[in-house]
Amino acid sequence: MARVDLIRVVGGARLAGEVVVGGAKNSALKLMAAALLAPGESMIANVPRITDILIMSEVLRRLGCQVSFADGTVRVDTPDKPGTEADYDLVRRLRASICVLGPLLARCGYVRVAHPGGDAIGSRGLDMHVAGLARMGAQIAGEHGYVIASAPHGLHGATIWLDFPSVGATENLLMAAVLADGVTELDNVAREPEIIDLCDMLIAMGARISGAGTSRLLVEGVGELRPVQHRTVGDRIVGGTWAYAAAMTRGQVTVRGVEPGHLEIALDKLVSAGAEVMTEPGAFRVTMDGRPAAVDVSTLPYPGFATDLLPMAVGLAAVSEGTSFITENIFDGRFMFINEMSRLGADIRIDGHHAAVRGRDRLSGAPVRATDIRAGAGLVIAGLCADGVTEVAAVHHIDRGYPDFVADLRRLGVTVERGVAPEEPAFAF
Repeated sequence: MARVDLIRVVGGARLAGEVVVGGAKNSALKLMAAALLAPGESMIANVPRITDILIMSEVLRRLGCQVSFADGTVRVDTPDKPGTEADYDLVRRLRASICVLGPLLARCGYVRVAHPGGDAIGSRGLDMHVAGLARMGAQIAGEHGYVIASAPHGLHGATIWLDFPSVGATENLLMAAVLADGVTELDNVAREPEIIDLCDMLIAMGARISGAGTSRLLVEGVGELRPVQHRTVGDRIVGGTWAYAAAMTRGQVTVRGVEPGHLEIALDKLVSAGAEVMTEPGAFRVTMDGRPAAVDVSTLPYPGFATDLLPMAVGLAAVSEGTSFITENIFDGRFMFINEMSRLGADIRIDGHHAAVRGRDRLSGAPVRATDIRAGAGLVIAGLCADGVTEVAAVHHIDRGYPDFVADLRRLGVTVERGVAPEEPAFAF
C-alpha cells in the first residue's frame, strides 16, 4: 500500500502573523504548457513547489523537453520537434495536463492526449475544447481513452462562442489560436487573473492578443513565437484560504504576494461577516475580533466568488452566528467534502447545489479525510476552530496546491504536525 500522510492540528489556535504566498498553481501549469509553443528555453519564475508542478514537469519531459526546477524557477527547454503524445499514467493524475492539447496541435499539427483525471469534484467535459478546435479546422476523434486531434494543413482563424466561460477551454483555444492562420475571435471566455497572466506571457513570446481580462479575446495568428522569461501571478486561492482562516479563528493575518483586487468579492464577504480588511498593492491584512456573522455565498466565474474557496466559505459559515446559505454553481461534485465537515460537528443541510449552514460557536475535533485540494485545506482550517485534535488524512491532495502548508500554519501559531496514517487492517474472505 502507498504511504498515506495525515495532518494533525490542535484546535483553539488564533492565527496571527504574516504569510507570503507564491505563484498561482492554476497559472504556472498553463505557462509551462505555453513553453511548448516556441523552441528554446523559457524561464518561468515564482512557481510553487507542489506535486502538480512536478507532474507537469514530467509530462513535458516525456514530450522531449528538458525541464529543471530550482529556487522557484522552472526552465523548459523545448525541442524543435516536440513529442505529440501525453500518456495516461500522468494525465490521469493531473487534469490541467489537457492544456498541452492546444499548443501541440498548433505547433505540430497532431496530438494524442489521454482523457484527463484530476480532482473528483464533478463532471468537466472537453466538449468546448473539441468544438472550438474543430471550428479552427482540427479533426478530432476519441479512441481507447485518448483525445486525438490533427490539423495536417494547420489551424485557421475562426469565431468561437463558449457556452460557459470555461478556464480550461479558454486556455487551450487561446494557445492554439496564437499560431493559427488568420484572426480568431473568442467570445464569452474566462476572465480570471490566470488567463491574463497567460496572455501576458504569450504576448511577450510574440503573440498578438487583445482583450485580456474581458469576455472577448481577439487573436491574430503569427508564424512563430520565441522563448521568454516570465513571472507567475500570485495565487489568489491560497491567499483567500489564509484570509478565511484568519476570520474563522478570530485572528489577524497579513497576506503578501497576492493582489487584493483578485479577491475583491471574497474579501468583501469577510467584511460583511465583521472582519476588518486593510489592503495595499500586493498585500492585505484580515483582522477578526469577535465571532463572524453569517453571510450568504454563491460561486460564479470570475470576478464572482471562486468555487475553489467554497470549502473555506462553508467553514466560515460553520462557526458564524446565524444561518448561511451557500450555493455552488460551477462543479456538481464540489459538496463531496460536506460529510467530512459534518464529522467535525458542522450543522449542514444539502439540497442539490445549495447548502444551509447553521453556525456553531465551536466545532469538535475528529478524524476526517480530504477529498480534493481545497476541501483538504478547508478541513484543516475548520479543525483549528474545533475542541480537541483533528486529524485530516489523504493530505496528498493538499500537497497539490499548497507548497508549505504545515510550515505556514506553524508560523501563524498553530500546534500542528504531519505524520503517517496507521495502516488499515487487512481482511480475508
